[in-house]
Amino acid sequence: MTNLNFNCVQCGKCCHDLKLPLTHAEAIAWLRRGGTVEVLCEAIPWVTEPDAADAQATHKRQRSFPTQSGNLSIRVIVVLAAGFAGPCPYLTEERRCGIYVDRPHVCRIYPAEVNPFIALAPTSKKCPPEAWESSMPFMRDNKIVDAQIQLHTTLLRHEDQLDVPLKARACQLLGIQSASIANEGFMLHRPSNATLLAALEASLIDSDAPGSDWELATNQSATLSVLHQVGARPVYIASNAEGASQYLGFRPDSPPDAAIA
Repeated sequence: MTNLNFNCVQCGKCCHDLKLPLTHAEAIAWLRRGGTVEVLCEAIPWVTEPDAADAQATHKRQRSFPTQSGNLSIRVIVVLAAGFAGPCPYLTEERRCGIYVDRPHVCRIYPAEVNPFIALAPTSKKCPPEAWESSMPFMRDNKIVDAQIQLHTTLLRHEDQLDVPLKARACQLLGIQSASIANEGFMLHRPSNATLLAALEASLIDSDAPGSDWELATNQSATLSVLHQVGARPVYIASNAEGASQYLGFRPDSPPDAAIA
């Protein structure tokens, strides 16, 4: 059982150097304010349906849409993220949130985790030690104490599921059909703010189905080889190469032989 105390000390560290996950509606609002939003895509091979009792698989299924990469059945998870280096564009000089009333759900629940299968670990957060030395209870027996944080966590998880068809349509409108393999990295796409805003707004009324032949990006030679063997559409991309699309790998690059590249 986990019991944690926490009280924000308003240091502003959690508002720096982020890819801040947003709901579909929050991404539209962020773009309309002039902020930048990126599109991160990852794919899960989905050859057979997992057992209904597999809670983690059910969670992944609920926040992804089905499609193909060549002969391989996959499910794609799309994350809309406000990307910024340095401070959040809405963090004031007094280290206050300039859009506090309209701040995203993920900001409202911090330091709680959105993913129900990830345990809250103070060492994974940017908050200084004194924030965790507070006498204010945050978690008791693995449950969030604050009712508002509980509410916004539930809302965020629910909207994450409701947004799936909207994100699929937006990718179709944007011509995005490239994803990483889950747990290896993310494929990051940077359409212009105006183009992305138009696609997100159009996805609210557009009923096009998602593209049916996705490219699977990897920076791992072994993964590339396996994907070729199962008839998928893989491509090797070195991590962090700049461009309109960028592969963000979790492991060092492992270049393939020229014969399978």
